[in-house]
Amino acid sequence: MLAKEILKNLIKFDTYEDNENQEIMNYIQEILEEKGFKIEYRSKCLVMSIKEKCKIGFIGHTDTVQSGSDWIYNPLELTEIDNKLYGLGTCDMKGGIAAILKAVLDTDWNKLNYGIKLIFTYDEEISFEGIKEINSLNIEIPENVIVGEPTNNEIMNGSKGLLEFKVGFEGKSAHSSNPEKGVNAIEKCIKCLDELKRFYDNLKLETNNRFEIPYTTMNIGRIDGGKSINIVPNSCVTEIDFRVMNNEHRIKILEELNRLKEKYQFEYKIINDIKPFITETGRSKTTDFITEASFIQSKNRYILGTGPINAHEANEYITIESLNKLVEQYKQIINKLCL
Repeated sequence: MLAKEILKNLIKFDTYEDNENQEIMNYIQEILEEKGFKIEYRSKCLVMSIKEKCKIGFIGHTDTVQSGSDWIYNPLELTEIDNKLYGLGTCDMKGGIAAILKAVLDTDWNKLNYGIKLIFTYDEEISFEGIKEINSLNIEIPENVIVGEPTNNEIMNGSKGLLEFKVGFEGKSAHSSNPEKGVNAIEKCIKCLDELKRFYDNLKLETNNRFEIPYTTMNIGRIDGGKSINIVPNSCVTEIDFRVMNNEHRIKILEELNRLKEKYQFEYKIINDIKPFITETGRSKTTDFITEASFIQSKNRYILGTGPINAHEANEYITIESLNKLVEQYKQIINKLCL
């Protein structure tokens, strides 16, 4: 079976919000059982392995984002045009899963001393609940792990971390004709964010060229407050996103947030706190986006997948050349580590 045939079958499953999770996991399980793989764990996740001692693991999420109305092609049908494979999830990351399956099917495990562990997850696109479930279990993860997210066939050995906050400000309502009688929660929010932005402007002066965007980034993603134009708002909520390049920046941001909390008397909730990582190698290329590699503690973590990188875009696609190349890359890695 060709890799693109496996991909064609994977694309047929509607896994937006894990809608057909059981169906796609059944398909993957059947393929691997025919090759001699055994189930270690099955829920909405699937963990399978071959041989007792595993030297490498592969991780892939089966869910996708939602396709939009601007798609030209049927998102749940693999369409091949000019050596491009169109379909929802081809890039992110059913193409990676197809390459993983093809690579292990092509491998003669009788000639290898060590085995491989395959982990297929759910809910990566929203909350990373699948990989969090794996982490909560007593499942041994190999010291070498590859996450098959799209990288255009380049090996990535690190990723920024993620700090996300939801911050709530309280005020006091009053009629807008006499605003001094109230406390404007939106104004408190604006003043606080102005201070936070000045803090960030200094933080981003510290750079690291190992990242494509060589500094910690900050985004004020949402502000919501007020009920009417003629009422002083008594509440305001903002959500803020930091992509941190090292743990020192993560600590500084938390310290600044707590300092501002004392000054502006707000409450905050950490939505995500994912630490950055870099696997030390001779060559270094990192991602600015978060993958499931950030959630595991294996000694050697890498991200390697298909291309071009157009995840979450209309008419998502990969090239046949990239898919086949990825299969060969995976096979070379397996044979090198499992010999």
